[in-house]
Amino acid sequence: MTPFGVKIRALRSERGITQKQMARAIGVSPAYLSALEHGHRGQPSWELLQRIIGFFNIIWDDAEELQRLASVSHPRVTIDTAGLSPEATALANNLARSIAALKKDDIKRLQSALDEAG
Repeated sequence: MTPFGVKIRALRSERGITQKQMARAIGVSPAYLSALEHGHRGQPSWELLQRIIGFFNIIWDDAEELQRLASVSHPRVTIDTAGLSPEATALANNLARSIAALKKDDIKRLQSALDEAG
């Protein structure tokens, strides 16, 4: 699942809404909504994101947070290291090879280090 998918599922669950009900209301198929929640689809379009925000009647900071989650929820990421150092290229390749084996705590530590650097 993606961070966006987890949030959408949580919002549906809090409100007692099924995928089928939500899908019908925002104009997508239940299969597409399921794929979006499970990370089998890329980021939602801006228009779809606005329909989701409207569906849940989300405002201000919560809407911004949902937009942020959508922006970091593409399930297939490409890292272009052209023009970067050999170390950066090696890091990107090592991460691609190893990410599935990382534990949650390892991921949190790496994310924290990246947040500090950027």
